[in-house]
Amino acid sequence: MKPFRKPNLSQLHHLIRFTFNSPLYPLNLHLHNHQTKSLSTDSQDPKTTTNSLSNPIDAGSSNRKPISLWPGMHHSPATHALWEARSNIFEKTINGNSDSSSFDPKSPSQSRTSILYNFSSDLILREQYRNPWNHIRMGKLVEDFDALAGTIALKHCCNEDGSTRPLLLVTAAVDKMALKKSIQIDVDFTIVGAVTWVGRSSMEIQLEMIQSPHAENPNISNSPAIVANFTFVARDSKTGKAVPINQITPETEKERLLWEEAEQGNKLRKKKKEENKRGENEDSARLGALLAEGRIFSDMPALADRNSILMKDTYLQNSFTCQPQQRNIHGRIFGGFLMRRAFELAFSTAYAFAGAAPHFLEVDHVDFFKPVDVGNFLRLKSCVLYTELDNPARPLLNIEVIAHVTKPELRSSEVSNRFYFTFGVNPEAIKNGLRIRNVVPGTEEEAQKVLERMDAENS
Repeated sequence: MKPFRKPNLSQLHHLIRFTFNSPLYPLNLHLHNHQTKSLSTDSQDPKTTTNSLSNPIDAGSSNRKPISLWPGMHHSPATHALWEARSNIFEKTINGNSDSSSFDPKSPSQSRTSILYNFSSDLILREQYRNPWNHIRMGKLVEDFDALAGTIALKHCCNEDGSTRPLLLVTAAVDKMALKKSIQIDVDFTIVGAVTWVGRSSMEIQLEMIQSPHAENPNISNSPAIVANFTFVARDSKTGKAVPINQITPETEKERLLWEEAEQGNKLRKKKKEENKRGENEDSARLGALLAEGRIFSDMPALADRNSILMKDTYLQNSFTCQPQQRNIHGRIFGGFLMRRAFELAFSTAYAFAGAAPHFLEVDHVDFFKPVDVGNFLRLKSCVLYTELDNPARPLLNIEVIAHVTKPELRSSEVSNRFYFTFGVNPEAIKNGLRIRNVVPGTEEEAQKVLERMDAENS
């Protein structure tokens, strides 16, 4: 064992100077409440916009909040900043200053919010978002997207004085979080979003991630790197029933186009549900074709296609007990945390299947069926649902992750979430001889899932 050495005075001075000059005092991550009226990429620079949410957030301020307002500590710097920004609204609600009779319509610009990541100068912040391949850690970004969407939903439901009714605003679904271009790990970026459509008790929120142009990276443009659409629903905090929320009044041409697109999408989803209930979407021929190869694996395994694999042989899973540190401001497990855990399992599934590190392309869809509470025993199961091999040089892997809330005492298990992701494979690995196999469903239930997912993607 090496003897302990006391640090000399110069070493101590260097350590103290490094600690208090660190970007963590405070975190160099700011919120901005933009008054622009659309999600266009030529909006004003977020660094020049100031208001009550643009001041630096004290990293230790959560410790001074009442415990009822203190969300779990298992979160990223971005979620920390966003929850701090929300706490003033919740304090007004608890203090009884809210007006439950106010349902004034709002424009998208009133909920527009962005969060800035100073990756070029904040080395410690950047390191928390770096993955082993020196790229952005997408699981943490997915978590941050959900947190920002929640803040935007809350702002839309606020009154002019900043107060709001005691609502439960929960993530109902995520539709198409698509990667439009590669993300540079050492370049600043902003995630910005606003409410684009409102039903009676639900709202849709569009988010965009935009990287800042940089002199050393002339290829970076203001076009979004990621676009995502979240659906939130409002519930009464006591009864859990749906409650009405503020309507929306688009003001610009782009806001009207986004509203019309969301309105059309909702009508199509409702029509699809009705067709499925009547059984009009059944396609026995397609189902039989999918199952044909699976029967060969079962009945004549020696003759099965060596370039195919049964879906059941791609399964991975993990289990964990949900801890208090993972709760949100409502006391339930933070939806962004669930999305991050699902993403990381999906990534591992794609990695183990392909034999090479995959790269993220899309969050195809996420459903939130049931809330997950602190203390729940959660089981995540993932598989490669199907592969797309039309372009052999750029194969696609479609991954499904299902979350089950399991109660051993009651011998019960219920599905709480379904997550669908698409990954690509490094083209260099394909050039070097890597082959991606076709995934074959072995049961009718598996084949039905594949058809439903394919139909959803095509629509």
